[in-house]
Amino acid sequence: MNIVLIGYRGTGKTAVGKKLSHKLRRPLFQLDALIEKHEGSSISALVKKHGWDYFRDRESELLGSVANKDNCIIDTGGGVVLRRENIDRLKKNGLLFWLTADPETIIGRIQDDTGRPSLTPGKSFLEEVAEVLQQRLPLYMQAQDFTIDTRGKTIDAIADEIVKLF
Repeated sequence: MNIVLIGYRGTGKTAVGKKLSHKLRRPLFQLDALIEKHEGSSISALVKKHGWDYFRDRESELLGSVANKDNCIIDTGGGVVLRRENIDRLKKNGLLFWLTADPETIIGRIQDDTGRPSLTPGKSFLEEVAEVLQQRLPLYMQAQDFTIDTRGKTIDAIADEIVKLF
C-alpha cells in the first residue's frame, strides 16, 4: 500500500514526502520531478512550449507506472486531481492524504517560486491561488482518504500524523 500526497502546491507535499520516505524507509516518487527528467525540461518550459494539456498527458502517463508500485511514497503535482483516471489509479494501491493550507499560508510558502507557470494568466498571485483552490477543492475532497491541515505544523509533525493514520 502506497502513501499518496495530494494538495495544492505549497502545502508541503515534497518536504513531507521526503520526510516520510526517510522515516519509513520507502522509496519516494516525486511526479513533477519524474516528468521533468522524462521530458528533459522544466515544467515551466514544457508548458510554455506545449501547453497545460500536454503536461497533463505526460503526468497521466508517468502516473500509471508509479501508481502500480507498492510500499512507496508518491508526491503528486497539485493538478493530479483534475483527471479522475489519475485518482482511480492512485486509489487502487494507495491511501490519499490531502495536505491543506489557507491561501495566505500557501502564498507565504511559494511566493518566491518562479519554477511554475501561471495557471490563470492576467491575475495576481493571490487571485490565482484563491481561484485555483476554489476550483480544485471539491476534487481534493472527493479524492482524499484523510485530510491533514499543514498550517503551523512542522514537517516532522505532519509526517508523524500521516504515519499514525496509515
